[in-house]
Amino acid sequence: MYIVPESAIAGLLTREACFSAVEAVFVSMAEGRARNFPVIREQLGHADAIYGFKSGFDRQSGALGLKSGGFWPGNAARGLTNHQSTIVLFEADTGQVKAVVGANLITALRTAAASAVSIRHLAREDAQVLGILGAGHQATFQLRAALEQRPFRKVIGWNRDASKLTRLAAVAEEFGLPFEPVSPERLAAEADVIVTILSATAPILPRAGVRPGTHIACMGTDTRGKQEVSTELVAAGKLFTDEIAQSESIGEFQHAVGAGLIVPADITPLGCVISGAHPGRDNAEDITIYDGTGVALQDLAVADAVLSAAVASGQALSV
Repeated sequence: MYIVPESAIAGLLTREACFSAVEAVFVSMAEGRARNFPVIREQLGHADAIYGFKSGFDRQSGALGLKSGGFWPGNAARGLTNHQSTIVLFEADTGQVKAVVGANLITALRTAAASAVSIRHLAREDAQVLGILGAGHQATFQLRAALEQRPFRKVIGWNRDASKLTRLAAVAEEFGLPFEPVSPERLAAEADVIVTILSATAPILPRAGVRPGTHIACMGTDTRGKQEVSTELVAAGKLFTDEIAQSESIGEFQHAVGAGLIVPADITPLGCVISGAHPGRDNAEDITIYDGTGVALQDLAVADAVLSAAVASGQALSV
């Protein structure tokens, strides 16, 4: 059995490798070669934490395992990342433990990679303004991955605590782009691509002002009751996700389904677009919405790639 500690992950995983692993998982899921098992995600009743397990199996790659962890909102005050996770990989042929892999950075990079895949396959080619709702720890990962998908000329952003927007401004500067703090209403009206990365239970992004042709990636914490965008906006869009069952139960589309504005059949797995089985965006006027619920298979695929790199470079601890 191997152990790959959290401290080693940054040197073993690039955004490009993460993107490729996540993109391949979308297709495996859509074509029925891989499946996620039911998610356990609950309020812990201690430290205001949300804790759970996600697991799955990909017959194509042989990746089998689970991710355990969640969200501890008080961690920032302790100098720790709010999201804490660990991945356990198993040998598919025997059930033996193959590896334990630190998953904090993996979670951040694969979440950003998933929204980036949606931008690559659904956003207009001429998209110029990128909008980010949220400026927490995950937001900078989202911004870097998104900026690599289109030749954006400007970044705009909003956060409840406006002082944290300096994080986004610094990343925009890395890419040589201007950054402007705006209201959610202005962001809705001006952005060609919008990434929401919030822990919200009431909509922040309204339907009013969102222009035809906008692509939206909803990437915030998924649990029962979560909501980042209005149900009216969801009803107006062409809808895509990683896992339909999660999207309608704990994801962004749960409220529109519950209100009868959409049905699960209105939601398309993003893997169908990547494989060419679904056209995705039909024209420049479509509002496309991707709901990233965070599936175990993406974590496992990225962890498997990290494990291979760690073993090859001698950084995996054998126990």
